[in-house]
Amino acid sequence: MSADEAADRIASIHRAWFGRAVGVLVRSLRDLDLAEESVQDAFATALVRWPRDGFPDEPGAWIVRTAHNRAIDVLRRRRVGAERERSAAASGERLGPPAPAELGDERLDLLFGCCHPALAEEARVTLTLRIVAGLTVEEIARAFLIAPATVAQRLVRAKRRVREAGIPLRVPPAELLPERLDSVLGTIYLLFNEGYAATAGPDPIRGELCDEAIRLARLLVRLMPDEPEARGLLGLLLATDARRAARYDGPRMVPLDEHDRARYDRAKLREAQGLVVEALRREPGPYGVQAAIAALHSSAPTADDTDWAQIVELYDVLYAMRPTPVVALNRAAAVSFADGPAEALPLLDELAGDLDAFGPFHAARADVLRRLERDEEAAAAYEAALATTTNEGEAAFLEARRALVREPNRAARRAQGR
Repeated sequence: MSADEAADRIASIHRAWFGRAVGVLVRSLRDLDLAEESVQDAFATALVRWPRDGFPDEPGAWIVRTAHNRAIDVLRRRRVGAERERSAAASGERLGPPAPAELGDERLDLLFGCCHPALAEEARVTLTLRIVAGLTVEEIARAFLIAPATVAQRLVRAKRRVREAGIPLRVPPAELLPERLDSVLGTIYLLFNEGYAATAGPDPIRGELCDEAIRLARLLVRLMPDEPEARGLLGLLLATDARRAARYDGPRMVPLDEHDRARYDRAKLREAQGLVVEALRREPGPYGVQAAIAALHSSAPTADDTDWAQIVELYDVLYAMRPTPVVALNRAAAVSFADGPAEALPLLDELAGDLDAFGPFHAARADVLRRLERDEEAAAAYEAALATTTNEGEAAFLEARRALVREPNRAARRAQGR
């Protein structure tokens, strides 16, 4: 195995195991900073040892064991009280390769802890993406279009707040669940989106993040079986993720209207449709409505069969619940297919001030201008979209579309079915 291949494999293990390992250590150490630092050090050790000595059969267990041993050493060096040292050492004696039961809900514990109401909203999201999902400071910065130094400062403040307020990193009692629900739902959704359209890394889709978000959403439904928005979120994730295999053709992102729908995961789609029906039987919330929209997209046999009129109506309902520029953008994109691009362009232009730094806005506007055959304006809009994306697959798609509108022979473009 080459050095690059070894590094890529360790990076993949890091994505899959960082949050899980931190969760296991927090349970025994009760110290978030120490748990995170110890896991980071364990991966640093792995980068040196594994390419030289070979990869362990159970890399996750190796990381947890190495991190825990390192944490015990740190506690000893700090000369903590004998009782705490004995407790940590006893935990170390018990902690061999982690059994499956020990790796069940530790990230749900971390998730609820990170979403404690004592933390500001931006701190909750930043802390969760770092601790639960294992995203780097740079990846979080790219996801939110802010400087890495700002992310680092948020993390320091958030962890200090956790420590000083004595915030428990575990699922709270049932009576306290509702006050954290919105934050937990939103954070799981952000985690899924980072996996579904990765802001960094060699892979345009980080499947392990999508899978982890779905796993957490399932646990949330199990924890709150009567909460329709928990079911709505799970339905949204499943209906969207059902399209995962059709989203890329090699390195290039494939737009929804060109998907090979035979590649959709029908089992996920059927489960999503059942969850949507359950959510809509009650008074649906924003996630239930978005799940219905995603299910309509995924269940249409072909792109031409998509019920765009109903999707526009659902976006009207969603906008009444969440009147945000991003919802308005998605509604305008739906209008472009339901009523034509000429009807959508004024709606998009109204959003320019709010979404000028948002790549999907420029991509949607470029698509509308392309369909109106306003090629120079479309090319400029594709340029603006390319300037904001860090996803290589999206960039490849946008570059292909930009080249298309720059092609001087309009008839040639039509012959390609564009």
